[in-house]
Amino acid sequence: MRVGLDRLTHHAALLARLKATRVGLLAHPASADHQLRHVSEVLEAHGVQPRVFFGPEHGYGGEAQYMETVGDARHPETGAPVISLYGDTFASLLPRDEHLDLIDLLVVDLADVGSRYYTFVWTALLAARAAARRGVHTLILDRPNPLGRAREGRSNELRSFVGLEPLPVRHGFTVGEIVAHFLEQDGLPLGPDGACSVLPVRGLDDDADGWSWDRPFLLTSPNMPTLDTALVYPGGCLLEGTNLSEGRGTTRPFELIGAPWLDHRRLAARLNSCGLPGFVARPVTFCPTFQKFAGQTCRGIQIHPTDRRTFAPYATYLTLLGMVCAMHPEAFAFRTDLYEFIDDIPALDLLSGSPRARLAFQRGDDPVAVARDLSAVDFVNLPSLEQAMIEAEYPGEGD
Repeated sequence: MRVGLDRLTHHAALLARLKATRVGLLAHPASADHQLRHVSEVLEAHGVQPRVFFGPEHGYGGEAQYMETVGDARHPETGAPVISLYGDTFASLLPRDEHLDLIDLLVVDLADVGSRYYTFVWTALLAARAAARRGVHTLILDRPNPLGRAREGRSNELRSFVGLEPLPVRHGFTVGEIVAHFLEQDGLPLGPDGACSVLPVRGLDDDADGWSWDRPFLLTSPNMPTLDTALVYPGGCLLEGTNLSEGRGTTRPFELIGAPWLDHRRLAARLNSCGLPGFVARPVTFCPTFQKFAGQTCRGIQIHPTDRRTFAPYATYLTLLGMVCAMHPEAFAFRTDLYEFIDDIPALDLLSGSPRARLAFQRGDDPVAVARDLSAVDFVNLPSLEQAMIEAEYPGEGD
């Protein structure tokens, strides 16, 4: 497998363009090549020194927890500005004109995990749109989707930073494909001379997932440490919209869920007998070290995928939430405080893309039926984006 960054080192014309212009870099710690060298190190080795660095949610260095405001800084080695694209307002998500005016080309290299809620793809899209308005070209060094091409969940009707544009929950696309698609919908020209170009992945079957990679999975954020986490995340992240712990503050975030008041054995039994495939729910207890129920013993379950090809994380966790809502009507609650810069729409609605799930569970509708309906995919394939793709010569690869 050769990701965009791997292929860049064999693209003489593209490297020459980068060396001859003022470059900015939007990246995070997982932006590494096949030798696990960070993109900034690779660029520097080829004589390209970014004038400004941008960091997505969790920061350029990846230290911040979710929804934690990150401030601007200076690069410890070059002294160049490191600009946070995740502050305390929605406006902070966009690069400012004074920073874009320092560059002519923005390199974007962000590893994603294939879920609509994961904000890196929206940071890339917002940055590319802002860059285009200032006449700055965006080059995306693309990476594969660790969940492959599998899709699950209806397209979102509600727009927010956990769903800036309509996509399924588990979308099956790459950052480059998504950004190029929505820029094209904006009417912006694609390709090396347009607003955006993409150096795509090569050497990987189109439907392959992260278990087929020839390199380790690098944690993309503090609570996304493994491929197992990424696999359950399209469902596990829904718990952010409730008062259930999603396992933050443990070593198995999104796999562990619970609360001190949860009848975890009953929940595990009901979930295991609901007819959904590819997993086992195991009753456990755990004690988060931070965030929800920090320092308290939670009764919960751990979701163990047993067949990643049939496991449907979104349907599984929707079913789980519906069951908990019915089992604990007095204790269970949907989150209604500020969530990703929005305070007038419940967080579960933003995550699921509409109020349907929350309203159905509050009515007492059958959780399995609700989950099966809302996990159906209604999204049409992205059109061909060949005009955005850049080919590279890689000795021996035959492309």
